[in-house]
Amino acid sequence: MSAVWGSTRRGGSRGRLRPVWEEEPRRAGLAAKGTVLVLACAAILIPLWIVIVTSLSSVKTITEAGGLVVVPRGITFVAYQELLGGGQVTRAALVSVGITTTGTVFSMTVSVLCAYGLSRSGSLLHRPLLVTLLATMFFGAGLIPTYLLVQGLGLTDTYLSLILPSAVNVFNILVLRSFFMSVAPELLDSARIDGAGDLRILWTIIMPLSRAVLAVIALFYAVGYWSAWFNASLYLSDQNMMPLQNVMMQLVLKQERPTGLAQAINTGQLSPLSIQMAVMVLALLPVAVLSPFVQRHFKKGMLTGAVKG
Repeated sequence: MSAVWGSTRRGGSRGRLRPVWEEEPRRAGLAAKGTVLVLACAAILIPLWIVIVTSLSSVKTITEAGGLVVVPRGITFVAYQELLGGGQVTRAALVSVGITTTGTVFSMTVSVLCAYGLSRSGSLLHRPLLVTLLATMFFGAGLIPTYLLVQGLGLTDTYLSLILPSAVNVFNILVLRSFFMSVAPELLDSARIDGAGDLRILWTIIMPLSRAVLAVIALFYAVGYWSAWFNASLYLSDQNMMPLQNVMMQLVLKQERPTGLAQAINTGQLSPLSIQMAVMVLALLPVAVLSPFVQRHFKKGMLTGAVKG
């Protein structure tokens, strides 16, 4: 017990114990936490710095450095100009943007409607549907049945195969459901007395009150669609339909050269390493730009949506 409970509370009654986590932090503890945070930030920022600097380096600089560049020696945007000037990478980036935008809107629509229906205890088949959704979190059909289903529906070599198989996440629905259940019933009852239906209540009352959790769930879906590569490698055979993540895998892991840039690489105008790093920066850029705008909603949205079950 003495290891868990600390000394007497300062300024309070003598003999009254409190837990160690309520004690004032010591200088050694603060120093250790600061050191860990600095090391964690360095482990994240240093590789990111190397990737960005290498993508902005010339062929001569990369050759002199023997590979990855740590210290910049002249900045050039040739790699980005060539990548965004048309060709395989530009097309793949547009495909990823379209899939992410369309998929996020579709997933949010389905998740919000499903969560709102499950948050109303008197809705049709409320409990069986809830139990069915919970069961899918623990039991899955497997890869082969899923592929056969997509193939049987004629979705192979279509962009729908990148959206529909991963359109709904049960965890996100449960978080939204918990948040919707926390809305005061008196507010909904007053809206019904005024003649509002379920869709009007959802649109004018529930969703404006749920901006924090909606922003967080939308970020989850968007990051999932943007980072997804497995569905494309499984259901798509046309290289012109591949999203950016699959093209990045071909460039970085398989050491393939993007269509339209082979001549520039062969003539020494571009370095294959700078092209690879530039594609990685393009893949990380949207998430890095959007995350700060959603960060202020993250704590409120996740905690509020997860407290009430």
